[in-house]
Amino acid sequence: MRAEVVGPVLQASELGRAVLAAIEQLNPGVRVLDRGAYYRVLAEAPCVLTREAVEQITGHGFELPGDLEQVMPSFQGFLELGIDRVAWRAGRA
Repeated sequence: MRAEVVGPVLQASELGRAVLAAIEQLNPGVRVLDRGAYYRVLAEAPCVLTREAVEQITGHGFELPGDLEQVMPSFQGFLELGIDRVAWRAGRA
């Protein structure tokens, strides 16, 4: 059985690149399609992002889900939101 691909679309901004770097650290094997103005993240489900990982990269606070929503115009899969962690899943939790 083939794994389902999930993940966010991120704006190519400073914060978007920090979120992308955190996703790459937390999800081995993630693929990224660089479309110039945005990045399409393709990961085997689940694809995880933590507040702490982004804060370590940026050196300042990162609020979930609000700060993520500012740089994520779209995503593939089902999004599970929390204040410390988000996950893109292939099916509903």
